[in-house]
Amino acid sequence: MTQTLQATSRPKLPRGVRLKHDEVRGEWLLLAPERVIKTNGVAKAVLERCSGTLTLQDIIADLAQNFDAPEARIEADVRALLMALAEKRLLDF
Repeated sequence: MTQTLQATSRPKLPRGVRLKHDEVRGEWLLLAPERVIKTNGVAKAVLERCSGTLTLQDIIADLAQNFDAPEARIEADVRALLMALAEKRLLDF
């Protein structure tokens, strides 16, 4: 059963998954049990906002304002990223 990411969904990293900066390599990593995923700057910006308190719409609006980009473009990219992570069980909403 696939969940649908709604504008009112509150994405968050599930228990055991965290975003961590690797000082040695100077990279941000998404750490999960037996998995390490390198993130780029865009993914980091999105994941930092996935605390379970902000809605998807709040995240999109904040990113659009911070990066001076159209909300429609931000929304498409954010939805794609979050759905891909949810399919891998690296994100709850």
